[in-house]
Amino acid sequence: MKKVITYGTYDLFHVGHLNMLKRAKELGDYLIVAVSSDRFNWEEKGKKCFVKDVDRAAIVEAIKYVDEVIFEDSWEQKKEDVVKYDVDVFVIGDDWEGEFDFLKEFCEVVYLSRTEGISTTQIKEELKKQGE
Repeated sequence: MKKVITYGTYDLFHVGHLNMLKRAKELGDYLIVAVSSDRFNWEEKGKKCFVKDVDRAAIVEAIKYVDEVIFEDSWEQKKEDVVKYDVDVFVIGDDWEGEFDFLKEFCEVVYLSRTEGISTTQIKEELKKQGE
């Protein structure tokens, strides 16, 4: 069985997230998705999420391409997860190109292009404009 892992915040879940999960699943047989915890997003990334981590995880878990959901609590966790879950392929968006090449020692690393024209940041900016 070929295991794939990917990471994300998945706040305000949209079609770009769905496309990424579908394409990640196509790279293997079993897809593990690590959802960034609220604490990690706020304290490490400086991002405030609209949707709580447990709810974001529930949404991601309901997607048919996803076999398992875990929480991401630190940057270092990626290497630990690859080893712990015996992962064959690490997948992340191409806006992180090169950042996780150190994982190539443990598994294949794939950077997938994002869905053009949509992002959570863009949605939040549009909502903010509408509220002004």
